Amino acid sequence: MISFNWPWIFLCLPLPWLAWRLLPSNGEVEEAALRVPNLSSFSLRAEGKSGKSAAPRYRSWIGALAWLLLVTAIAQPLWIGDPLELSLSGRDLMLAVDLSGSMQTEDFEIHGTQMDRLDAIKQIAGQFIERRAGDRLGLILFGSQAYLQTPLTFDRKTVNAMLQESAIGLAGAETAIGDAIGLAVKQLVQHPQKNRVLILLTDGVNDAGAVDPIKAAELAAKEGLTIYTIGIGADEMVVPSLFGNRKVNPSSDLDEKSLTEIAKVTGGRYFRARDTEQLDQIYAILDKLQPVDRDQHTFRPRKSLFYWPLSISLLLAGLLLFSNVRRQ
Repeated sequence: MISFNWPWIFLCLPLPWLAWRLLPSNGEVEEAALRVPNLSSFSLRAEGKSGKSAAPRYRSWIGALAWLLLVTAIAQPLWIGDPLELSLSGRDLMLAVDLSGSMQTEDFEIHGTQMDRLDAIKQIAGQFIERRAGDRLGLILFGSQAYLQTPLTFDRKTVNAMLQESAIGLAGAETAIGDAIGLAVKQLVQHPQKNRVLILLTDGVNDAGAVDPIKAAELAAKEGLTIYTIGIGADEMVVPSLFGNRKVNPSSDLDEKSLTEIAKVTGGRYFRARDTEQLDQIYAILDKLQPVDRDQHTFRPRKSLFYWPLSISLLLAGLLLFSNVRRQ
């Protein structure tokens, strides 16, 4: 439907007619007095009697239409669309993703394709992000230092795009878990929501940064922040060597004890993701632990249309002006 911000502006429509009716019309007398010595005025009247007086009337209609469109533009017409439902949960959910050098270990497989840990996170976590309609999401990337890549926003597409564009080593080769938690607390406490969640994904041990992870977790608990930690990496991997293939543990540096303690202190849980199937199951569990609020809020999208009547009005006014120039 079409609506107007200022419908009372249409009360101005009769102004030109009122001016024509109420103001003194001295112009005709003066014009006649000046043109009587010249026979051009008589020729115009003669043409009018012969049926060629349609031009002035045509110009009057164009002027009236231009005025109507101008008033319509000033009234600010709006196109109001159909009602749309929007879920707003009031939850702030921050993702902290490890970009240290060890994340390039290719011990994950999706659809028969071997890939590194970060690419697996991108695919599984990207699907998780798209499901979180109604949550306000943010993204922290950390390595030797922690960086806020995306502040809290309802724009899930932007958060997912920034995750997909992340690269290993972008934040340094080491792992600053404590700094990542501290940065998440700093961001989340600025938005006083009842439900604030941090999902931290890492494959290593805290070996960089200025903040101890456990101390950071205790601070998070005081601020009412729940942390879910996910340890990434397989337990066994076959690698080639001089004496043939041998099995190694690519997750030997994973500090599961600290990750478990971080989650316990804040009332969260620790998960172990050894492959993509387990990682996908973890995000399904998180969907159940932190379900999306189903309360629906409706809104109707609006689009301004004033430029259409304004453009046509200016075009008609330009035609009238051009016509006056040609008549002179």
